[in-house]
Amino acid sequence: MWRELKPHYNRVIKLPEAVLKRLIKKVKMTRNENSKRKRLNTAAKQENISLPSYHSFPDAAEVVLLRSHLLNWYDKEQRTLPWRTLARTEEDLNIRTYGVWVSEIMLQQTQVVTVIDYYNKWIKRWPTVQDLAAATQEEVNQMWAGLGYYSRGKRLYEGAQKVVCKLNGQMPQTVESLIKQLPGVGRYTAAAIGSIALGQVTGAVDGNVIRVLCRLRAIGADSTSPAVTEALWNIVNLLVDPSRPGDFNQAMMELGARVCTPKAPLCNQCPIQSHCRSYQKVNYTQEQNTTKLVGKTRKRSPSVPDIEECVDSGACLLCPSEPWENELGVMNFPRKPAKKPPRVERTLTCLVIRRGGDGQDEYLLTRRPNKGLLAGLWQFPSLLEVESSDVEQKRALLCSEIGRILGTVFPENHIQFVGEVVHIFSHIHQTYVVHSVRLNDLSYEDLRENAQWLSRSALLEAAVSTGVKKILKVYDSVESDKRQTTNEPKKKKMADLKNNVKSKGKHCAAKSDSKQLSLTSFFKNTKKENL
Repeated sequence: MWRELKPHYNRVIKLPEAVLKRLIKKVKMTRNENSKRKRLNTAAKQENISLPSYHSFPDAAEVVLLRSHLLNWYDKEQRTLPWRTLARTEEDLNIRTYGVWVSEIMLQQTQVVTVIDYYNKWIKRWPTVQDLAAATQEEVNQMWAGLGYYSRGKRLYEGAQKVVCKLNGQMPQTVESLIKQLPGVGRYTAAAIGSIALGQVTGAVDGNVIRVLCRLRAIGADSTSPAVTEALWNIVNLLVDPSRPGDFNQAMMELGARVCTPKAPLCNQCPIQSHCRSYQKVNYTQEQNTTKLVGKTRKRSPSVPDIEECVDSGACLLCPSEPWENELGVMNFPRKPAKKPPRVERTLTCLVIRRGGDGQDEYLLTRRPNKGLLAGLWQFPSLLEVESSDVEQKRALLCSEIGRILGTVFPENHIQFVGEVVHIFSHIHQTYVVHSVRLNDLSYEDLRENAQWLSRSALLEAAVSTGVKKILKVYDSVESDKRQTTNEPKKKKMADLKNNVKSKGKHCAAKSDSKQLSLTSFFKNTKKENL
């Protein structure tokens, strides 16, 4: 391979032979990885019948029993959530599908407790897909502010416009058409909408369901691998209750969120504990360890039978590659690859403040690009910090950016350092290096496009990120400390003056008391003088 490629490489670029060999090695590794991925994908696409019985549900009677146990638990224990109420009570299929769609997009990588208020406000303002399509992107961004992953709101808005303009206002009515016609709707989201809103018999695999199924069937391979992904979809499609597909999928999610949790799972409260291979293995392992401790003479409890194992464990794509850890118990499953550390970024930002015509402070904000992180949201003038620059150079660059926005030269000695604000995104560890400057007049009106002055109240209502609100909070805290420090000498002077007045009053009273005579003594002295 090296002899074949070397002439071609040398014709294009001239690099040292050692560098070229490293490139060739990298190409080989990439080819091997692609070959392995194709093999896994091929294995993953096999039908459910080909799954090892240990990792599936070959017994139809067990499937029926599991459905019954799970749904009985769900009927008693389910949380009352607004999108569940809408899906259960709304008769209009279009509104029902729209309402579930909104909930599923909001719930992507966001906790239920956070979504509830946002969902209620959203549905109150835009109860139908037509109402959402008639809104503006700015209004949608403003409503979404603080919920995170802002591209989700944009996709909802774009999807609503597509439904109204290209689909005659009718939401897609099948899982396949949901994926094909709505931006941001993938396999899971379409399955959830299809089963909950439309009653289609399909399973749905989200993060909670992955955890439940991996523990139920002792699936310990990388849960993000193609083989495991397809196996989980095959299993859940086998298990889903054909008469109540939406309730079944929501019950699986509810179980993962409240009982079969990532840490400290409540196995004793699990309605499908008797079907769980991980739980059986925990009991069996504990019994074996107890037997070893007390000696071989003790007989194993008949209530803890020998557990079966995967007969193809050596070559099985679903079995764990790492040994069982007793202290983890059922938390041995699922196994996930180590997360990449978040990218570290530092951003220079500045609060540019002026006094408005009504006497209220106004803040300069600029709109972020329509694509990428925090797309379309408003922020204080900002730019990424250049690592090689010193403090003065960074200040100069920030002032240059402010001047560009204001359309004038902006002296760098005007801005003051405020502090640093850390804000964590899913993939970025962001530190805002915060500065501030207060302008003396209203002459800065010729702003560039996508910039505006906003009052404090308008800023808090605008489409701004949580990071912007954190920056504003830190600025307020620093300014409050400054005012307190400035006022302390005056307060101390006033306190000293009051203390002096009080002490003088007491001194005068003491002198007066020492000279004052009683009326009786006065007459006695007068009588002595007359004698």
